[in-house]
Amino acid sequence: MAATLRSRPEAVPVGLLLSAVGGFLDAYTFVGHGGVFANAQTGNVVLLGVGLVSGQVGEALRHLPPLVAFLVGLGVAESLARLPRRAPTPAVPRRPTRLVLAVEAVVLTVCGAVALPDVVVTVAVAFVVALQISTFTKVGDVPYNATVTTGNLRSLVAEIARWAGDRTPDAGRRAAALGGIVVAFASGAAVGAALTLTTGRAAAAAIVVVLVAVVVEARRRDPDDEP
Repeated sequence: MAATLRSRPEAVPVGLLLSAVGGFLDAYTFVGHGGVFANAQTGNVVLLGVGLVSGQVGEALRHLPPLVAFLVGLGVAESLARLPRRAPTPAVPRRPTRLVLAVEAVVLTVCGAVALPDVVVTVAVAFVVALQISTFTKVGDVPYNATVTTGNLRSLVAEIARWAGDRTPDAGRRAAALGGIVVAFASGAAVGAALTLTTGRAAAAAIVVVLVAVVVEARRRDPDDEP
């Protein structure tokens, strides 16, 4: 079982905002930075394979750097989460929520302000997205993924089935939370695509504002913000 930097669940508003961020960033990199995904590594793997098989090697290899950056980000998060088990020093961050979101906000601020090559943007975003996915894993008692939606859709249908077929009391509440997360992800993707098409790289500024709002909301609900 994967270790996590943060064991406390998020409140529903925080989960919705983070899901919107996830959808936004995939649209931002795909629309504005060469048709490459930052979050949806399944898409990158598929397009990598298709490109190689069809002889479009250059096109295929564009999907490799963000995939590698995502894996590195997961490895960094996993290593940080396991540090206390190896050494009882304060090496792991006491406030992972603020740390991860601050790093993400700084990266996106730079991406929005500076004309960087597409590969630099997609690698940087994929890395911070990996940190996010490893940090925020539950909304209340509902496991979720704020950066891709396939698993959330499966869980949504399962909860609807439990609610409709088994009359499980809490299934309706869980289904509502997951439905909101799916809608937030799709809405974030739509807004991200629209802003990227109209404002280019500066669209990243909008998501920095959202990340600040997440930090404020998390701080309000969890003043200590400990793992």
